[in-house]
Amino acid sequence: MFDVTTIPMEQFSLRWRLTDPKYRLLPAIHLEQIKPLDAASAKRLLELTRPWYKGQPFTEGYFADVISTSIKGQDELEVKRVRKWLYRCGIPFKQPVILSWSGTEAAVTTWKIFVKYWNDLWYPGSDDLAVFNESLSWALFLWHEEEAFFASRPKSGLTPTT
Repeated sequence: MFDVTTIPMEQFSLRWRLTDPKYRLLPAIHLEQIKPLDAASAKRLLELTRPWYKGQPFTEGYFADVISTSIKGQDELEVKRVRKWLYRCGIPFKQPVILSWSGTEAAVTTWKIFVKYWNDLWYPGSDDLAVFNESLSWALFLWHEEEAFFASRPKSGLTPTT
């Protein structure tokens, strides 16, 4: 796993998305599976992934295969459609994933928790969210322009640069 430091949920600036009944109140059993990271960890993760989505996501050539889907709002039918699209990406539900919003906000959870709550973890128009595994064999990017990109199969010999 990456060298990251977790912080209590109470210190996470995006906790309101998951703990405020006005937005979403996650069950405790699910909330405890989301581990916020400190700002130093968030910054390192953003620097690692930033080259993947300069301009249009995943156009810089790190990944060989990229698929995408537009996200037309967050009504119930669209949330279910995107959830199904995420499921079809084929990531095992138990796989740990890293969520990277910015140089100050990041978290670790499982693919299952991410798929279940993707629309609470990402807000269109204001957020860019990179989701990836520790081996960097795939990555998902939820772009503020209301589009999701899933990239797999890193090109051989290439590594992300900062």
